[in-house]
Amino acid sequence: MNADQTPAALQSQVSGSSFYAGMRVLPPARREAMYAVYGFCRAVDDIADDHEGERALRRAALQAWRDDINNLYAGRAPGAAALVAPAVEQFGLDAADFHAVIDGMAMDIEADICAPDAATLDLYCDRVASAVGRLSVKIFGMKHAPGIELAHHLGRALQLTNILRDIDEDAEIGRAYLPREHLLAAGVNIDTPAHIAMDDHVDKACRDVAALAHVHFAAASKILAARPKGHLIAPRLMAAVYSKILRRMEAAGWNKPRHRIKVGKAELIWTVVRVGLLG
Repeated sequence: MNADQTPAALQSQVSGSSFYAGMRVLPPARREAMYAVYGFCRAVDDIADDHEGERALRRAALQAWRDDINNLYAGRAPGAAALVAPAVEQFGLDAADFHAVIDGMAMDIEADICAPDAATLDLYCDRVASAVGRLSVKIFGMKHAPGIELAHHLGRALQLTNILRDIDEDAEIGRAYLPREHLLAAGVNIDTPAHIAMDDHVDKACRDVAALAHVHFAAASKILAARPKGHLIAPRLMAAVYSKILRRMEAAGWNKPRHRIKVGKAELIWTVVRVGLLG
């Protein structure tokens, strides 16, 4: 295990975030498993976002992770996948979900995404977010059906919110994830990510995407309101924090100049307390 992938290092990386706050309330074994999944996601995401590296080398680095995951499940020496080996054994995590995350990162390596169609965006969200959710709900101890449904909706809600929050940051690295259909309907120039980010009509497209995120948040909230089995403070917290960010972005709008919306530490602590009291 690399030094920056130890539980202590992973804890340091996410300290102060809503993810960290949600994981802190888990029992130790489940918490360590979530840190391991986070470490895996961080490692493959760093490969995808390494804009200084050649695409061929980044593809090879992702393939090394694929091979290590395959070796882990085949009972061979797992290489870097030793990071998640205890979580896989204890919580029965599926290899397909690890591979789905890698597939999502590969989409960013094959070509810088610019205005994908809605189906491609949904596939991307499933791979980079809902697949992580499918790993997580097993660690949370959820039953299969509600767990898969929660991962589907909450993963998409969180990822769409991130896309709406990161328009300028993504444009700076040559990416734009807003769906082509909404951009064209709003009259946005989709030639390049920079054009999309600067277009005066992007606010309308963003509001359409926000409406879709709200649909997924509502579906996730309905599942959580039914009080399914599991340690669910973490997904409740993520839903509460990110839905608040989404509403604040809507209030501010997406016209230039945009300012990154954040939830302060004190507010995060209060949200943790409130979610904990609600159970």
